[in-house]
Amino acid sequence: MKLAGKTAIITGGGGGIGRAVSLRYAQEGARCVVADVQLSLAEAVVKEIKSAGGSALAISMDVTKQADIDQTIQAAGDAFGQVDILFNNAAIFEMAPLLESSRESYDRLFDINVKGMFFMMQAVAAHMVEKGIQGKIINLSSQAGRRGEALVAHYCATKAAVYSYTQSAALAMAPHHINVNGIAPGVIDTPMWETVDGLFARYENRPIGEKKRLVGEAVPLGLLGCGVKVAPPSVSVCDGRVVAAVT
Repeated sequence: MKLAGKTAIITGGGGGIGRAVSLRYAQEGARCVVADVQLSLAEAVVKEIKSAGGSALAISMDVTKQADIDQTIQAAGDAFGQVDILFNNAAIFEMAPLLESSRESYDRLFDINVKGMFFMMQAVAAHMVEKGIQGKIINLSSQAGRRGEALVAHYCATKAAVYSYTQSAALAMAPHHINVNGIAPGVIDTPMWETVDGLFARYENRPIGEKKRLVGEAVPLGLLGCGVKVAPPSVSVCDGRVVAAVT
């Protein structure tokens, strides 16, 4: 098992990619701290891990609150000794036409997707430096961070910021032998896509389900999130679900 003896924090670990990563990390022997703003979702994932013989802890955490970040790292240390891996995944999605985009939406997206990501990364990096841990930090970006989209300006900008912070952190942490990498998934068939599809239906005047179908057809393999591999770290996706993310 590749991660035996390691402790991993997975933010947004209660659903979608975060859930899949938590389950696979546990399969690879990691002790998983599943952190999510919805504690019930984190607890359900931990139940799955434990029922398969793994070790995990559920934490209620809002990445916009520094106290929650600090408490999560402290709880991970108390339960498992130290933090070796951070899968920095918590994020939200919103969209609107550019001329209708609000300050409130801007603030929500940047508070969670950028500030939350950065200060979680900073806190875990500080923990690793203090304890001399040659750890791994993985930030989840998106293909949306590589280009702007007419209806998704704020979200695209937040994911572009994840690229930049990841590059800066990788350079800053290299002298401490801490690896900082990013993953930029394409379109992955998670529960979030129901929300995304509904928003596109509203703003592009489409039937429910049509945008999801069209996006899937535009993927070279013709399926959402199928057969994608990115390394390092690696993410494997099959039948529309992320099934592996191992550093």
